[in-house]
This record gives sequence, structure tokens and C-alpha cells, in this order.
Amino acid sequence: MHLASTPGSRPRHEPGGIVVTATGDAPPSRGEWVRIRDRRLRIVREGPWEGDSGPGRLVVMECGAFGCAPDWHLVQMKLSDLGVRSLAYDRAGLGLSDPGPDPRHGRAIADDLEALLSQLGDPSRLVLVGHSMAGLFLRVLAPRLNDRLDGLVLVDAVTPEAVDHPAAARMIGGFRSAMFLLDRVAGLGVMQPWAMVAGDRIGLPPAVSLEKRRIYASASHARASAREVQQWLQTAEQGRSEGPFDPNLPVAVVTAGAVLLPPELQRIQNAPAEASRSGYLDRVEGAGHANLLGPRYAERVVRGVQHVLA
Repeated sequence: MHLASTPGSRPRHEPGGIVVTATGDAPPSRGEWVRIRDRRLRIVREGPWEGDSGPGRLVVMECGAFGCAPDWHLVQMKLSDLGVRSLAYDRAGLGLSDPGPDPRHGRAIADDLEALLSQLGDPSRLVLVGHSMAGLFLRVLAPRLNDRLDGLVLVDAVTPEAVDHPAAARMIGGFRSAMFLLDRVAGLGVMQPWAMVAGDRIGLPPAVSLEKRRIYASASHARASAREVQQWLQTAEQGRSEGPFDPNLPVAVVTAGAVLLPPELQRIQNAPAEASRSGYLDRVEGAGHANLLGPRYAERVVRGVQHVLA
């Protein structure tokens, strides 16, 4: 187990011609469309794409509840500075991506990511990074991608086992109940004023922050996000049915020091790194749940990725 301690110009991605774009579709404001089955997902790729030098490794990022590809902007830029390729995307119905079929549980999300990676045709080894609720999705995804997976990074992430803790169960129950209501009223514009206040708690650069706030204000994004949260318990059960992560996989757990959790919940959150033969724990003093991805603390997430890539 490794406990974290305090440790030129950015190479830019040049698209490789593998994205399928429907005829007449306008490109997204940032990133690219990838068509899976009969719908599009928006992806944002950063870093050097290696061409003839070999496939290398690719860091794939899953956002948390109500998140979108812009959440990872600063982490992606820092990884790009290090010559590391990364891919963030909007899950079905989130951000700029087309909606997908219900229910939006972990297996549906894993189906989409598998289809996305297949469509890209990139044989790279993978590192999966998940923030917040995406910790549930990674438990479903990891076994499916095991033959090409080099490790995982959990960023202030929840695990399926958290549902057993009374305090977490109450929080999850309240959150899910609110999401059933939001699903019904999102079309009334309720997210627009809230987006002005809470649309970007990460601290993104102005243009990317504006993109995130616009997405957060969107009724379609709110509905799709709510439907993912409604499936929290089912996704957690799906993850538990897959068992824990392979202990031979490097696992980094980076948590927000300003988020006060009961000791037992901290233990549950740290457990994936503790169980790994190459685990890494970093509790980032002063960081909040969202701004852990922001300009002050994103470097600590990058260190977790570097541990897994080492």
C-alpha cells in the first residue's frame, strides 16, 4: 500500500478519422461525435495520439451524478502535459449525448462504453477513472474490460458496499426520492437558476465553465441524470454481484479531505486501495467533493493516475 505524499507546451490531440458523424450533424462545441448503434455520444480526447508508435495506454474518465465531460477538463490538460492520452465523454442523455434506453443502470452504461471503445477501434490498454457515483459504474465495467485493464482511480467515489451503512443509506434514499420528483418537473426550467449557483463547483476555466453551466441547466440533462440516480440501488447490486476488483490491479483512491465522513464510511471508501496489491491512498486536505477536480487539487488526481500507470 502506498500512501501519497506531496510530489512545455501541451501536446494536442489530432483527430484520427475514426469518429462516425451523421451527415449534416453540426459538430459539438468541444470534442467529437461517436455513433453507437442508432445514437451519438460526445467524447473529448486530449493528449498525444501515437499513430505508428503503438497503441500505448488510454485513461478513460467517468463523471459522477449530474456530471459531464467538462468535469475532467483540468485533469485532462494536466495528463496531456505529461504525454498521457485521455478520453472523457457524456453518458447517454447527459451533456451533448443522445439519450439511451431506460433503465440507466450500471449494465446499460457499461454496454455503451464497451460499444464506444469498440467503435473507436483503439486497442490501447486502459485505465478507468471514476468520480463520485461513477465508483459504482467502475465495479460493473472493470470485469468486462479486464483483459485490457491496467488499473483504476477512484476520485472521492462511492462503492456498492456503502449502501450497507445507515447514514449512507439514508442519504441515498433521500437523493433517489428527490430524483423521481426532478424527473417530473425538470421541463419547468427549475435547473436554470440553480445552474447559476451550483453549475460549476469545480472551478473550470471560463469557456469550459460556461459549457458546464449550460449543460447543468438543461432539462434533458437533468432528467437523464435523475434516471441514473434512480437506479443507484440496482447499479450497486450489479457491482456487488461482480465481486471486488481484481487484487492484482493497481487501484488509487483519492478522497476529499473537507468531506467529513464517519470512520466506517471512510474505511469503505478506502477499501479498494487497501485490497489491491498495488494500492494508493491520498486524502487531499482542504479539497471538496467537486473542486477535487479543480485547479487547486487536480494535480492530486493526476498523481493517482500516475501511480496506476507506473
